[in-house]
Amino acid sequence: MELYFMRHGETAWSRTGQHTGKTDLPLTEHGETEARALAGLLQGVEFDQVFTSPLQRAGRTAELAGHAGAVVEPDLAEWDYGDYDGQRLDEIRAVRPAWDIYTDGCPGGESPEEITARADRLIARWAALPGRVGAFSHGHFGRVLAVRWIGLPLGLAKHFAINTASYGVLDRDPGRGNRARIVQWNIAAPLVRG
Repeated sequence: MELYFMRHGETAWSRTGQHTGKTDLPLTEHGETEARALAGLLQGVEFDQVFTSPLQRAGRTAELAGHAGAVVEPDLAEWDYGDYDGQRLDEIRAVRPAWDIYTDGCPGGESPEEITARADRLIARWAALPGRVGAFSHGHFGRVLAVRWIGLPLGLAKHFAINTASYGVLDRDPGRGNRARIVQWNIAAPLVRG
């Protein structure tokens, strides 16, 4: 199985660095432009199945990227930031200077153990799928999925940049005992903000 992971286009909060978990924000005009550019990057890539987070920013990105019929997959939702939803990192660290989402989780939201279990559950379910799978989701969840795909501990996810409207390719190398690998990561079309 080959997995294409796509992060949604820009929202008002992703532009300002606010944590956007369950808050269901639409794409900005620039985010819609990014999603259309993502369609160009994926031109010629045929998917056997396409899934999307239940949140509108991911679903709209899927639609603008040419996959309006994507199946809603609840496990593709963004990390539940709980009490930190809508806050920027500097605001959180003004109260909790050493806070790290990957070790501390979010009060009123998901813990590191819960997000890891969710990613692992999704990977296990998708392991049996044949062909090429597309998944439209979110930044923090994408980082978690990537490190869990290759069997790394959650804390290493902080080293995986993932821009809006970017994609990555993860697969199992048939020539090396189906070893999990990240083939490409954080690929996005160059856009100039108007």
